[in-house]
Amino acid sequence: MIDPHDLEHCRSAIRHGSLSFHAASRLMPTRLRDPALALYAFCRLADDAVDLHDHKRAAVRRLRERLDAAYRGVPRDAPADRAFAAVVEDYDMPRALPEALLDGLAWDAERRRYATLSDLRAYSARVAGAVGAMMCVLMGMRDAHALARACDLGVAMQLTNIARDVGEDARARRLYLPTDWMEAARLDAESFFAEPLPLDPVREMTRRLLHEADRLYARAEAGIAALPMAVRPGIFAARHIYAGIGLAVRRNGYDSVSWRGRTSRRQKAGCLGLSGLRALASAGMPRSAVLYAPPLDETAFLVEAAARPGPARHAWGEGRAGSLVSVFAQLEARDRDRRALARDAAGAS
Repeated sequence: MIDPHDLEHCRSAIRHGSLSFHAASRLMPTRLRDPALALYAFCRLADDAVDLHDHKRAAVRRLRERLDAAYRGVPRDAPADRAFAAVVEDYDMPRALPEALLDGLAWDAERRRYATLSDLRAYSARVAGAVGAMMCVLMGMRDAHALARACDLGVAMQLTNIARDVGEDARARRLYLPTDWMEAARLDAESFFAEPLPLDPVREMTRRLLHEADRLYARAEAGIAALPMAVRPGIFAARHIYAGIGLAVRRNGYDSVSWRGRTSRRQKAGCLGLSGLRALASAGMPRSAVLYAPPLDETAFLVEAAARPGPARHAWGEGRAGSLVSVFAQLEARDRDRRALARDAAGAS
């Protein structure tokens, strides 16, 4: 059980450090909201420990020591560590999931760049897909299909963050745009750092990131609709609030260099209302074939780590029925992609 004083500290940290998650958490039932706040507080602490310190490699090393202590049941004497250790014990959290998060933060410490969109998805899988998988564990959803869609949602959120922060990252001499995109556009990273401008090629790369995020949000929705009804509003809220950031960037002509997209309090409130309605509308609806789509190659290791042993772990690739479901899932996802492209084209005109 999480100590109430530790939980209040976690709640305060999220209230000030992650407005989007704090807003979404208001729609979660208490039995999920409290451990989720503890989980997010530890993740926030880990991210800040690397991002806000000059000696980043040493910061990652200390985080690994804190994670090890939490899993040994002797956490550091700090509220977020104690709360996270309680979550680990109460929910039998697979260690590979927070380890993946720390791997992603280590990549940040190295200032690693990503050659392809697949490489960027691999990074996003670690810093955000792992959090989606951990949320599934808190819900008791250890089914491989639900885990795959939760990882889709986490990756979509991270790609949205990257698209929003292109200018901010450039001014800090960080680059998350795939370097093969940069090369194709004949843009040099050092020149971009020296003078970050919302050039047309940069806007186009931002558009491509948001298009990929939209594709994954659509895949994730099939998983949200398969969750217990009590938790659907909160997860729908997270999906819509983060997608709203992408919509703000899109409305600004994909310029996230001279302006940082965000959602207002009023927009967040609108997302909460929409999410409740969407949760109600999903009741009794047949499950989408997209639920059974294979996990992203970049998130499959997270699904394997969190799924319970048994036939369901590999159900997406077994037998003629599994193959048929996969075909339908791909067709439905492709149809969603075509509709998204049509919306982009309409907006551009």
